[in-house]
Amino acid sequence: MDMITLPADRSTLSMEPGTDCRPAFRAAYENRYTWDKSFPGYRGQWQMTSASGSGRGRFEVGSNCQVQVEGLADKDLEKAVHSQLWEVAIHRVRRSFDQVHGENGFVAGDTNATGMEVIVTGKAAGDRYRIQGNVVTMVYRHIHGQVVTIHTEAISQTGEGYLSRRYRSRYSDPSSGEPLGLEKHFWDTFTPLSTGHWTLAERIIRWGGREQQVFRFLELESL
Repeated sequence: MDMITLPADRSTLSMEPGTDCRPAFRAAYENRYTWDKSFPGYRGQWQMTSASGSGRGRFEVGSNCQVQVEGLADKDLEKAVHSQLWEVAIHRVRRSFDQVHGENGFVAGDTNATGMEVIVTGKAAGDRYRIQGNVVTMVYRHIHGQVVTIHTEAISQTGEGYLSRRYRSRYSDPSSGEPLGLEKHFWDTFTPLSTGHWTLAERIIRWGGREQQVFRFLELESL
């Protein structure tokens, strides 16, 4: 699996601000790695360490992306492990561009080192992205009364689309723009199942310069 640090594609598309850039954004959206309909689900062991505790146990992610976690009496730690597996699964679900963005329009904004700005109009007006080549390098989305901003710094190529392997995210107030908590930095490592479907093997999360959580998913096998 090829590792690429962004910015890697110096041929970043740049359009005149105000230009319809739907085809360019669609190409980047469809270049993300997702699981096809043959995804069978998988199971394995999990290990988690952090300043607040550690543990290990077993887990299962069904073909319907439902997550089950076993081995923890501490509900906060169980929630943390469950959340990471659920987040992996929900981002691997394959949904067509028209299903997700059929009611949205896309207009080019400015271009900087991160890529070309994609301004969303229509149903999701207020959201925006940046794309570099055929990679989404920045996401700015309104979710549950908050704004999440994600910057992708490095990707892994699977041969069937890319996976973000190093990125940072922060939530903020949609009205004031004030941060809601610290920015978190993520380092992900992926591995293929026997069926060829790629999934998360390790995730390291750091924030505040000191805090860290490490999640490892071992002995992975398809269902």
